[in-house]
Amino acid sequence: MVFDVLLYISLGIFSLGLMFKLFTWFSRKIGFGAEAIATSERLVAAVKGIAGIIFSLKLFTLIKVFIIDVIFQIRTLKDDPLRWLMHILIYWGFMLLLFMHALEAIISENIFNDYYSTLNPYLFLRDLFGAMVVAGLLIAVFRRFVFKVPRLKTNAMDQYAIIILAVIMVSGLLLEGMKIASPTVFGDMQEEYAALDDESDIQALESFWVKENGLASATVKEPFDPEMIEFGRGLNEDYCAECHASNKWAFTGYATAKLLNPVAVGLDHAGAVNFLWYLHFLACFLGLAYLPFSKMFHIIATPVSLLSNSVMSKETSRRENIITRQIMELDACTHCSTCSRYCSAMMASEARGNPYILPSEKMAVLKSLASGKKLSQAQRGVIVEGVYLCTNCDRCTVVCPSGINLRELWLSVREELVQKEGAEPMMLSPFSLVRGLNRKNLQKEVYTNPLRKAQQALAGEFDSIINPGSLLDLQKEAGKKGLTGSGDNTFAGCFGCQTCTTVCPVVKNYENPMESLGLLPHQIMYCLGSGLKEAASGARMLWVCLTCYQCQEHCPQQVKVTDFLYELKNMAVQKLEN
Repeated sequence: MVFDVLLYISLGIFSLGLMFKLFTWFSRKIGFGAEAIATSERLVAAVKGIAGIIFSLKLFTLIKVFIIDVIFQIRTLKDDPLRWLMHILIYWGFMLLLFMHALEAIISENIFNDYYSTLNPYLFLRDLFGAMVVAGLLIAVFRRFVFKVPRLKTNAMDQYAIIILAVIMVSGLLLEGMKIASPTVFGDMQEEYAALDDESDIQALESFWVKENGLASATVKEPFDPEMIEFGRGLNEDYCAECHASNKWAFTGYATAKLLNPVAVGLDHAGAVNFLWYLHFLACFLGLAYLPFSKMFHIIATPVSLLSNSVMSKETSRRENIITRQIMELDACTHCSTCSRYCSAMMASEARGNPYILPSEKMAVLKSLASGKKLSQAQRGVIVEGVYLCTNCDRCTVVCPSGINLRELWLSVREELVQKEGAEPMMLSPFSLVRGLNRKNLQKEVYTNPLRKAQQALAGEFDSIINPGSLLDLQKEAGKKGLTGSGDNTFAGCFGCQTCTTVCPVVKNYENPMESLGLLPHQIMYCLGSGLKEAASGARMLWVCLTCYQCQEHCPQQVKVTDFLYELKNMAVQKLEN
């Protein structure tokens, strides 16, 4: 009775948690422009989108992805066979235990007419599934704490997942072992199913169970009389075999019972079976109730992510559905750190001492931002830096085993940060190029607003000479005055790779080039890109430039760096003459 009450309470909490999670997928907002779309619009768009998929050829794509990536998890297998084995063991072992054992009163008993937990194949399968989870947990502990996979970081949610599963499995294993070895449990079963009155019959049956089924006994000891064992075997066939297979089929529980055998009688008298029963089922119910609120929810969210990304694209999907998918993807992240292992900015993370440059670490903070949690200034600073220093190589999206479209997520979140946070770091990062390429997806005033802020911040003491127009207008104006070179090779093509400074022989000549030259070649390009011609023309670099054209020859964007430096020097001379 207590078991049933706790089970239904846990299922109730789980159901409420699941409904809450689904609600957050449609109500929470992340990324630029998400605030303008109501929850009701997203719900309607999701229903239309799902209906459109079901009644189209894309349904076959869903079936294919479900088999390949959800059931067999081929994405994970391609990247790391050991992690694939760990995940398969834990995922399928846990799910099969949940449906066949934990929810046996709801599922197994209604599906199988002959179901009885102590009969085969159910007795064997329960131990097999449990052994799978234990093996997967051992691999997980080995990978995280012994093998120490590079850039695989363990946070509180990872520890919870390992601990709660470990408590469930270890308590379940000990409980099964103690029940097999317990004289009290044997006595209760004998009274309920055999009801033997003769002491010699009871002793014969007990002797058989001690020899064959792992029972511990204070009264029956080896060596056994063969005739008594055979008589006990016959009693077992008559009264026990119909509803209880040999305990040896429960191979993990039987092995545990044999290990506990020397102390099992004492533990039995101390009430170990009842203690382990409550510990195991409370852990199971707690884990089930807390599942929607923990990292373990990815067992639901990750398949949804894989399926949705297989049929969605930025070009054809509605904006409302993309926002909903991105919120869902935050729950789908397993924190496996596969993306971080392939991240091209990982050395920047180590050099800066900022783990949030790595994509797997950014996901946890983005989840907090989406939930409306307030971050400290320091926390916001490191996540902004992590977003800005992304090189947009797209490796993370390609290798993500959960199918998360990280590239689209970064673009969406970064635009939000550009609009709300200080914009000047964006101007000095590789993101400036990617944002320019994404310009067609933004309204003109939205695109130029952070550029104005960055321009003003970079101007400093030169702010009085800044034209109030946008950066684009300033570049056009500069072009009319002859400061854009010929053709399309303008300073606007510069995306801050710093190659010009790296190859410059003048820069190499100075121990502290910043102090000696004022502005380095790439910084002069930054000034031109921000409309700060006067600031650029005041650099000593212009007057010591050798015009060797190394910077211009090595520029990947074919920006005419040397020509610009030469023209800036001529402009400065003309001003002096006037």
